[in-house]
Formats: sequence, structure tokens, C-alpha cells
Amino acid sequence: MKNRFAFQPRYFLFWLLFFGLSRALFLGYEHAATTQLPFATILGTFAYGLRLDASAAAYLCLLPFVLFIIGSLLPRLPLQGLISAYSIAMGLFLAFLITADLELYRTWGFRLDDTPLQYLNSPKEMAASAGSAPILLLLLLLAGFLVSSWWLYKKVVGPLAPLPAWFGRSRAAFAGLLYAALLVVPLRGGTQQIPINQSDVYFSRVAFANHAALNAPWNLMSALILRADERPLQPFMPDSTAQRLVAGIYPRAVGAPTLPDSTTLLLTETRPNVLFIILESFTAKLVGCVGGEAGVTPNLDSLARTGILFSNIYAAGDRSQKGLVSLLSGYPNQPTTSIIKFPRKTEHLPHLCRSLAAVGYHSHYYYGGELAFANMKSYLQTAGYEQFTERTNFATADQNSKWGAHDGALFDRMLGDLQQQPQPFFVTAFTLSSHEPFEVPMKAKFPGKAEEELFRNSVYYTDYTLGKFLQEAQKQPWYAHTLLVLVADHGHILPGNSSNQSPEKFHIPLLLAGGALRAGARGRVVSAIGSQTDVAATLLRQLNLPATSYVWSRDLLATQPIPFAYYCFNDGFGVVSPAGVVTFDNVSRKVWDRDTGVTDDQLELGKAMEQVSLEDFARK
Repeated sequence: MKNRFAFQPRYFLFWLLFFGLSRALFLGYEHAATTQLPFATILGTFAYGLRLDASAAAYLCLLPFVLFIIGSLLPRLPLQGLISAYSIAMGLFLAFLITADLELYRTWGFRLDDTPLQYLNSPKEMAASAGSAPILLLLLLLAGFLVSSWWLYKKVVGPLAPLPAWFGRSRAAFAGLLYAALLVVPLRGGTQQIPINQSDVYFSRVAFANHAALNAPWNLMSALILRADERPLQPFMPDSTAQRLVAGIYPRAVGAPTLPDSTTLLLTETRPNVLFIILESFTAKLVGCVGGEAGVTPNLDSLARTGILFSNIYAAGDRSQKGLVSLLSGYPNQPTTSIIKFPRKTEHLPHLCRSLAAVGYHSHYYYGGELAFANMKSYLQTAGYEQFTERTNFATADQNSKWGAHDGALFDRMLGDLQQQPQPFFVTAFTLSSHEPFEVPMKAKFPGKAEEELFRNSVYYTDYTLGKFLQEAQKQPWYAHTLLVLVADHGHILPGNSSNQSPEKFHIPLLLAGGALRAGARGRVVSAIGSQTDVAATLLRQLNLPATSYVWSRDLLATQPIPFAYYCFNDGFGVVSPAGVVTFDNVSRKVWDRDTGVTDDQLELGKAMEQVSLEDFARK
């Protein structure tokens, strides 16, 4: 007879093995793709997938563990029968999902999520979709999986031993409570700051390997939760009208013909290194060269005098993960969610890393924090970055209390690495010291303990470390062949507590600099209104590379740019033009703010942008 107090660990272990068995079944069913993987990568799907498996197992254990506590106090409760019935029901349900996932992946190319729910109202279409599936084979696999799981349950879990006479029921309940409390660790994927998500299992540049590491039931649960957070937008106008309006700004987004336009080439070579630095929360309100406060970013202001400054750029959204997608994929934001939460959708986005890799660029992504935050790693792994440096690669002494390594440590690491980085390179760095709680390892430049002063000091610190980095970088041989792209991920309500929808919150700096700039281009200021999403096409055109797949991105250096920017805030949008700004609230379906020069046409264009971009998001 097995020990009663080993029952809960054995029960948790069973579900871990259950999901391991399901992964083996998936790899076997997709044997054509599996045989293309190195053996170490196949093992990696099990090793990296273990955390999601453990999280799913913890969710499954919650009810039995609670029943175990109650059963310890109530001897007449049929505990064994209840747990067995629950286990059989969940096993049957999960086995069905896991078996269905086999054929869904073969047909659709992504793991089980909420997509099949879209067909519940269309049973004929559902039947047609399933018509080509090898039903008999799937039924045999389902039966084999159930038999194997039942054998595994009997061997690993077995019957529940009676409570020893010498062990009191209250103590047994307390022991059960401790086991239940311990589930919190695997449930959230560990003790790290960021709860587990799909990013934690994306470990390979091969998409299939990452997909194999996913846990299909966990992926479905995550998709359902995300779906619950979404609120469908009621169309503002007929689709044909919306597409016609959007075609005037982003014709490729709606399949409209594009007019030829030339650009102003400002580089000394066609394949320079690209050092793309994303500055956390660098609002234009604190950057003097774009009209902000003087003295907070002296190094960035000085660099602007020898670079190309874009003075009227607006962030596409208000969160770091949203800015990341807008900058590197040229994709607009969504007002109530973010595409980065959906790895299946981000796999269909273009990405600067992939575009540059196609012409021989080597890549590295640097971030002092945890890349699993907000699913960033799955997005970046899919993009094909060759190397990653993140929080775990930095000493604890170089980190703040919450987010990770200080920007000084980040830039020092980059400075050392870039001396050995193969060229041409596309290196992306994301700073974090200017994120709340604004802790920086230097004496305060701006005295005071108010949040505004702490924020100013954090921005000053990042600018200071950036200046030190560039001062040393200019002595390196690679710098003369490098284009620097410096841009914020988003703006900030501080200083001044800007309203959630105000353009001041979204106004950010964008600067091109570095040794690869032509001498005659230095000191240029581009005042045309543009969006964060336009950075991708602007960069690619300078490198003489096609930007046709970046349908929501425009060249800011085109000879005839259209001054326009669209941004999203929580359940609303804003549109910026030379006439002014209009902001709109989706909940009340009313205008928030509107400058006197703004016409109804500008408001309708904003509505069309939101409608068409959300339709594109839904199709991804």
C-alpha cells in the first residue's frame, strides 16, 4: 500500500507524465516535421515544455487537492471515488482535445486555441473542414492514448491509502493544505516576477519545435481567457467605405494600387550595421530637441545635432509590448488587446530581423528584463534573432528591485559584445531603467522624491549611460559603418499628468545617427507628422530593401509624405494631422477631444483606420 501523504505528489506527477505522453504523440503524428529536427531539439521540446505542462497539471490538481483537505476532516466523504471520477472525466476530455489538436495542427499549422469555436454556429462548415481528417486513425490514437493514460494512472497514482490511526485528521488536513498551497509555484510557472506564458517555451528558431513545446489544453485555456477580455467593435461604416479611406494613407493594407514615390537616400553604404535602440518611456515632454524640457536628455539632444531628427512622431500605443510590434513589424495597435498576446497571429507579421537576415545580417537582442514579459520572447523568437541577452545574463548587483539590469550594465555588455559581433549586424536593445519604479544607481540630478522627479532622474540616467556608450562606441571600427536608430517604445503621462488620450502622452522622439550617415544629411530635422509604425518602412527604404510586406508602414523620408499619425489608447483612438488632433472613445461612441481645425473627414479616417486594422488583426 502506497503512503497516503505521497498521494498528492503522485497525482501531480501523473498529469505531468500525461502531458509528456501527449507531446510524444504529437511529435509522432507530425513525424515528417519531427524527423527534420536534431535529436537535442526534440528533447528540448520536452524540457522547455515542462513548465507549461506543470502549470496545466497544477490547474488540474486544484480540485482534487481541495477534496483531499475536506476528506481528511470528513471520513464519510467518498474521497477515492470523487477523485477517480474527476480524473476519468478530465482525462477523457483532455484526451479528446489532444487528439483533435493532432489533425488541427496538420491542417492549420498552429496548436489548439479558440479558433474552432468560430465554427460552432456553422456546423456544415465544421463538418466540411473535418471531412478530410483520418477519423479511424484518430479514434485508434485516442483509444491508445486513453489506455496508456489509464495504465499510467494505476502505476503512478494507485489507490488512496487510509489515514493512519496515529495521525490526527486536523494534521492530515493541514498537510493537505500545504500541498495545495505549493501548487501556486507550478501554476504560475515558478517564482519569477512574470507569470508563465507561451514565451517561456519558445526556445528554437524553428517554429515547429516551439509549437511542439506548447501544451495544447493550456494554450486553449489561455486563448479563451484572452477572448473573454476582447470586446468586438461595432463597424462605423461599410467596409468598402473604410477601405477607400484607408487606401489614401496605407494603400497596400487594403490591396489598393500604390503610387510610385522616391526617397531621400542618406547613407554612405547600402549594407551598414543597424543598431536599433528602443528607449523605455522616452516621452517627448522630456526630450529637449523635440520641444521638451531642456537638460534632461543632453546626450540625445547633442546627438540630434549630428543626426536626422524626426520631431513629430507619435507612438502607436501606450505599452512596451505594443510599441515593440509597431516598431519592428510596422503593425498598428489594438484598443482592447495586443497582438503580441497571440503567438499564432504574430507569426504572420513581417519583422525587420527577418527582412535583414535575408540579405546576410546577423542579429542579437538585448534586454535587461525578462523576455517572457507580455509574450515578447515568442514574438522575438519567431522573428529569428540569433542571440538573446536578458535578465538572467546579468549579475544581481546590476539589477534594480523590480524589472532587471540597469541600462548602464546593458550598454556595457553591448559594448563588449559588439567588438566580436559578425557584420553586418542588426542589434536591437531595449532599455528599462526609465520604467517604474524609476530606481537608478546614480546621484539624483533633479532633487525631490515626487514621482515626476524620480521619472526625470531615470530618463536622465538612461541618457547619461547612452552617452557613455556612444562615446566609447565611436572609437570602435564598427561604428563608422553603423546606422543608429533611437526611438521610444511609448510616451508617458508624466510630467504633467497628461490625459490618457492626449497627443502629448503619445509624442515621442525618433533619431537616425551614426557613422553610416552622409555628412550632408547630418543636422537635418524632418517635421512631417508620422507614426511609430512608419519606422520599419523608412529604415528598409534607406537600406534599398523592399518594404511591401509592411503594409501599415510608410517611408517618412519619401519626397511627398502624407502628414498623418494614428494611435490607440484603452478602447479609443486618436488621429493627428496638420489641422490638429481628434480623439474618440469607443465605449460612448463619442469624441473625447477635438481641435478647432479638425474636420469631420479626419474623424472618419480615424474610424476607418480602427475598423480596417481590427479586421486585419482578426484575420491573422
